[in-house]
Amino acid sequence: MNTEDRLVEIEIKISRQEDMLESLNQVVYQQQKKIDHLEAICAALAKHIKQTPEADGQRTLDNERPPHY
Repeated sequence: MNTEDRLVEIEIKISRQEDMLESLNQVVYQQQKKIDHLEAICAALAKHIKQTPEADGQRTLDNERPPHY
């Protein structure tokens, strides 16, 4: 294998690594967007739970289960 063939092979490997790195960056970016979205949902749910009357220790008859449950 001569020097030019080795150089071409190295360039091909580098090119493939750059493509793979770009693909991995896209995956990480998409995952971070999903994590941010899920964190926003969790925060909204926590806020909703804190605002319910039962969270304050106040129970309403509308939300109370009948005794036969």
